[in-house]
Amino acid sequence: MKALRVMRTFVCGSTTGIPPVAMAPPLPDFLGLGTQKGGTTTLHWLLTQHQQVHLPDCKEVQYFTQNYDQGEFWYREHFRGATPQQRCGEITPFYLFHPEAPSRIHTLLPQAKLIVLLRDPVERAISQYFHSRKRGFEPLELGDAIAAEPSRLASRDPFSQQKHSYVSRSRYLEQLNRYEDLFHCDQLLILRSEDLFEQMEWIWPRLLDFIGLEPKPVPALVPHANAGSGDTHSVDPALRDRLQDQLRSTVAGVRSRYGIEWSWS
Repeated sequence: MKALRVMRTFVCGSTTGIPPVAMAPPLPDFLGLGTQKGGTTTLHWLLTQHQQVHLPDCKEVQYFTQNYDQGEFWYREHFRGATPQQRCGEITPFYLFHPEAPSRIHTLLPQAKLIVLLRDPVERAISQYFHSRKRGFEPLELGDAIAAEPSRLASRDPFSQQKHSYVSRSRYLEQLNRYEDLFHCDQLLILRSEDLFEQMEWIWPRLLDFIGLEPKPVPALVPHANAGSGDTHSVDPALRDRLQDQLRSTVAGVRSRYGIEWSWS
């Protein structure tokens, strides 16, 4: 475990020194690992509606990925203010894909509950592309971006690892293997993203039970963060078919291992 560090600037706005050990903020009881464009924003909103949950003000703390050198105390500061009756958690979808995140999480939080939302891998890859395109992270057209992905990731550029990993981040089995090698299966809750929106009355009680929260009715007016603006419907069917071919083994493996499937599979 990393030693606590003195005087780190807290990403959400405060600067402080190390408190007495008894006063140190808690660590998370659960994490949302991903996947990106898989409903994690909606999951974050849902959990904020439960009085027994404490989440950081800023979604995607990125401690086990981009901010790991900030140290444990910096991380704990995100959970200052939680009451003893609350379960602490945070949701950072890059955790699922980042190769070092599983071991870092296991070192600090070996008993944590881990939530994973798996979206149709083709739709997820396309959605990530349009997300990057709209935010100025992607200058290439979709087909060119998919073709350039292997060379971009081979360069090990951290920016491309996060922003240009369209097909790679849809290869779920390789990512989940790293977690299943370290954590007991009871610590992982694998859900189909589409069910978060289509079968909320079934998914919500499972989430609450998994985290250890009191039952509560499904919150009203659940936001659908992946609704998008219709860009994905403009994708060339031939390109979509090529993506399906590339991700067919992932779909088969997810169906075999977790009983999750999508309509085209």
